[in-house]
Amino acid sequence: MIAVIDYGVGNLFSLRCSLSAVGADSVVTGDPEIIRAADRIILPGVGAFGDAAEKLKGSGMAALVKEQAAAGKPILGICLGMQLLFEKSYEYGEHAGLGLLQGEILPMEGRLPAGLKIPHIGWNALKKTKDSALLRYVKEGEHVYFVHSFYAPEDAEGVVATAEYGVSVTAAVEKDNIAGCQFHPEKSGGAGLAILRAFCEGDRR
Repeated sequence: MIAVIDYGVGNLFSLRCSLSAVGADSVVTGDPEIIRAADRIILPGVGAFGDAAEKLKGSGMAALVKEQAAAGKPILGICLGMQLLFEKSYEYGEHAGLGLLQGEILPMEGRLPAGLKIPHIGWNALKKTKDSALLRYVKEGEHVYFVHSFYAPEDAEGVVATAEYGVSVTAAVEKDNIAGCQFHPEKSGGAGLAILRAFCEGDRR
């Protein structure tokens, strides 16, 4: 069973529908015991990093995610959920993340070439940088859907895929039991479903 953590940030209906489409049993929950009993955890997120980090901490979910990560449970962060896996973000100030991966989340503003719109909204091709269980069903160059104004640079820990949007943006990360997608797999068609299926299957190839 997949536990999708509900800590008050985002509409999780489309994610649950996508998990159902790949045959995964999932529950949206903020119950610590259900999350501990789950086989895998998905950490979603939309909005501002600081607000989400405070909600995650205030709900007790930050400590729980760290606990489950240390126990080796597979965890997938999506969009802002991926950013929260890192040490800190500079989104409207400086805010601490979960610290499960080394690296910082940076603003696109001031780093993109002139003329590129912020937020970055749209479909971009994945460039694989390392072998990855999470991306094993995805071909080089497949397109996925992004919506974000902040990003992890390509030298962040665990990067397995990037995308180009004026700069090289971390698209996916994976290290041991921790994984993340900056894009929305639940909005990325067949490629996104393939990524969710790979996560739900774990390390089986």
